[in-house]
Amino acid sequence: MDREARQEYDVVIQAKDMGGHMGGLSGTTEVKITLTDVNDNPPKFPQSVYSMSVSEDKVPGEEVGRLKAKDPDMGENGLVEYRFLEGDGMAVLEITKDSETQEAVIKLKKVVDYEKKKTYTVKLEASNPHVDTRFLAWGPYKDTATVKVSVEDADEPPVFTEASYGFEVDENAPEGTVVGRVHARDTDTANNPVRYMIPRYTDLGQFFSITPEDGVIKTTRPLDRETQPWHNISVSATEIGGHHQDSKVRVNIKVKDENDNLPEFATNNEVLVCENVTPVKLIETVSAVDKDEMAHRQHFSYSLPPEVANNNNFTLKDNKDSTASIYVMRKGFSRMTQDMYFLPIEISDNGSPPLSSTQTLTIRVCSCDSKETILSCNVEPFILPAGLSTGALIAILACIVILLAIVVLFVALRRQKKEPLIVFEEEDIRENIITYDDEGGGEEDTEAFDIATLQNPDGANGFLPRKDIKPELQYPIRPGARPVANSVDVDDFIKTRISDADNDPTAPPYDSIQIYGYEGRGSVAGSLSSLESVTTDSDLDYDYLQSWGPRFKKLADLYGTKDSADDS
Repeated sequence: MDREARQEYDVVIQAKDMGGHMGGLSGTTEVKITLTDVNDNPPKFPQSVYSMSVSEDKVPGEEVGRLKAKDPDMGENGLVEYRFLEGDGMAVLEITKDSETQEAVIKLKKVVDYEKKKTYTVKLEASNPHVDTRFLAWGPYKDTATVKVSVEDADEPPVFTEASYGFEVDENAPEGTVVGRVHARDTDTANNPVRYMIPRYTDLGQFFSITPEDGVIKTTRPLDRETQPWHNISVSATEIGGHHQDSKVRVNIKVKDENDNLPEFATNNEVLVCENVTPVKLIETVSAVDKDEMAHRQHFSYSLPPEVANNNNFTLKDNKDSTASIYVMRKGFSRMTQDMYFLPIEISDNGSPPLSSTQTLTIRVCSCDSKETILSCNVEPFILPAGLSTGALIAILACIVILLAIVVLFVALRRQKKEPLIVFEEEDIRENIITYDDEGGGEEDTEAFDIATLQNPDGANGFLPRKDIKPELQYPIRPGARPVANSVDVDDFIKTRISDADNDPTAPPYDSIQIYGYEGRGSVAGSLSSLESVTTDSDLDYDYLQSWGPRFKKLADLYGTKDSADDS
């Protein structure tokens, strides 16, 4: 039986008794038979030759194509492994397996070039990793196929003949001097022409130019090695036509040195010599430097100019090692006579062409002790200057300006008026509002309200008379009232008066202790006071005041007096 042809079989089984004779009984059942798989089928490629293609601009690791060998077995019996056997494509291609689809995946291992090789061939094998030895006689459990990979041409940028270029140019070479030439070509089949240029960001000083057609690099002005010994620029090559692909190459240009700088002293320090110096004593050893390129064979020579060669003060000796020694020739120098000497020295180099310069050595005479230890080199060390220095004058003026500013600020602060934070008792002016129901005396009633009532708490316990008239009714001090100290706060005083007015049945129907029983001076109107209406004849009935409560009891007694007398 072959599982790959049919995996399951359904069988009906019947059982009979009595040996199958007539009259016997029987029974049936159905049996399902499933075949298990064995590795009895080798893998097979559907075709023997496969064709694939890859572009030359692909990078390593990119997929070229896939193929699969079929194995009808199941499970591990159907697993397939792939490997390359032979072919020139093994150097640029690699093969892996997709574990999910069991496909062979061919990838690019190296970059391919259409212009160098257009076709690669490789032979691969598919095999079962798990082989059943019982079925080895049925044949080899593997299969092979051939894969042909064609390289497709791509539009590539131009390629320079060198990975980088190095040139040299003489220092101070005139404008237009040829430095060198770069060359690039289009490797595509079209072989388009190439144009050259120098990106400005690589040559900010624009020291060089390039011919677009042939790549010849030239100078645009003389170059100075001491300013910039190397110039590192880039050259770009772009193909004309196609996709205008471009590539760049590094160009390093060295500026060769030319002897164009004069030698000079290595240091410009003054030489100090004592007044009592010993004759023929070495006072200094001088050396020179040159801004040009210092070679091992470079040498400096020293001499005195003819005009000072026979002086009696100092002499020079060339040490033949690019240094020179300065000696003093006499003694008895005096600072008062001459405190400074200038010795010219000629320095020459051995460059091509040789250059020389005259440098001046400054020699200062100093005061020394008997052991020639320098004490002072000033012209007049013991005489102090008569006047003040500029720094001292500036400091004095700055102090004067600061003192004047402080005085002006103090006067301004003294003149400024400050409001007192505490209001004194004699300046205690408050804005108090007293609510009362009596009508005032009109526009000329200017003395009806006296603020002294709130300022003098002593008047809270008694009657304070009017300043202009004497009231007709005098009320005795209410029982139970307590004196208030002079230091009582206005708020406490008002609260006390309200409490007394609420609890005293004899208090008038208003909270103020002032009595407004007049109409004001000069008023043409008659009196409207309800207090004066007691003496007038009136038919009005004021008995309803008895029901208004204790606050109006006094008023009810005043107006009810006449009626009670009439009734009696």
